[in-house]
Amino acid sequence: MPDITYIAPTRIGGTDIQYAQGVRAGSWLFFTGHMASDFEHGLAPVVVGKPSLPLGGAPRYRREGDFIIQRFAKLIAAEGGDLRHIVRVDQYYPSAHVVNAYQRARKAVLKDYVPPSTSVLMQELLVEGAHMDVSMLAVLPGDGREPRAARVEGVPVPPHSGFIPSLVSCDYVFVAGQMPNNVEMTGLEPAAYRAPNAVWNGTDIRLQTEFLITSRLKPALEAGGSSLANAVKAQVYLTNIEDLPEFMDVWNSHFGANPCALTVVATKGLALLDSIIEINILGVRGSGKIKKQIVEHRASQHMRLGPAAVIAGDLVCLSALYAADENGAHADATASASLKYFGAPAQHQMRAILTAADAIAKAAGTSLANTTRANHFVGDLNVVLPALKIWQERLAGAPIPFGAVRAPAMPIPGCDIIMDAWIYKPMR
Repeated sequence: MPDITYIAPTRIGGTDIQYAQGVRAGSWLFFTGHMASDFEHGLAPVVVGKPSLPLGGAPRYRREGDFIIQRFAKLIAAEGGDLRHIVRVDQYYPSAHVVNAYQRARKAVLKDYVPPSTSVLMQELLVEGAHMDVSMLAVLPGDGREPRAARVEGVPVPPHSGFIPSLVSCDYVFVAGQMPNNVEMTGLEPAAYRAPNAVWNGTDIRLQTEFLITSRLKPALEAGGSSLANAVKAQVYLTNIEDLPEFMDVWNSHFGANPCALTVVATKGLALLDSIIEINILGVRGSGKIKKQIVEHRASQHMRLGPAAVIAGDLVCLSALYAADENGAHADATASASLKYFGAPAQHQMRAILTAADAIAKAAGTSLANTTRANHFVGDLNVVLPALKIWQERLAGAPIPFGAVRAPAMPIPGCDIIMDAWIYKPMR
């Protein structure tokens, strides 16, 4: 039996796919992959509006943002929490012009408390017509968990978003998605900028990555009492997946000796056109009781970019996994490529990913059954259903706390799924 509690599980559209709207794990609340869906037909009627009055009522995307925020408020309240205990939000949009409406909806409820946030553009969302996919992580009140903003010097906050750049909750430090923008959000910081006519004066990805690590992530972590050495999990978005080798070269020069769990995926775009990378990060306080522990698992070494996982208290953060070995995409998936409409390649990939994830969880002292959050970045949304069928097998039909978005590119040909998972480890 899992050590977690599923919050408001629901079947999607009358199918046998059961979605966990949330997961309660100890003092944590996870809500993953939320769109403004009624779970039965697609977008909720209040969001769609009246077809005969397309311009009537509140702006269309504001209705969508309001619906999602209101659902979060109800879900967290039912567990004894409140929105001022959110410690992290992640947002995916297929189009930039909807972001402002969502941020207005968020500010209308959260007001001066907007927790560390990451917003990026993805190719497509899982519900037709949806323009916002939102995930949220919160803590329950009490026992010193009340979130507080850290004072960070030199890390600008976009005024339209107004998020807290570095947030402390107990021994955890959450850092919002960072780009190498200047204070005015009009361009890049000089240290991250390469003049177009400076042909071999460094490369854009190296300059921007180095700047983000040393001038944004490092001070933001240190403001909360953490450090690069105490980093637990980083999520990286690249506007050009071809930049991955150069990014990893710079990243490993800072984290190679003491790595954190790592997810790197492609994005369609970021808030600043000049930025080609955005990174968020989670760390633990150096003076706290919770210590970072790196989990080794050699069998999955070709399926990920970072360590197998990092344990921080009752959280196990995995590096993102894809179905690959030293030669590229797994042979079972490539051999069944002609059967993609039967879901065969996707199921082979998901089976390999979950086999590795389960082994990593066991090496960390927990179980795949304690998965609290599983975000999937896919090359084709048609792979989601067969992938979820494998989740059903592994979880014995239990609700799945999943999200899925279509990314613009995959790093390995033939690999259609990248899974980013967090798992709960009870403190016994």
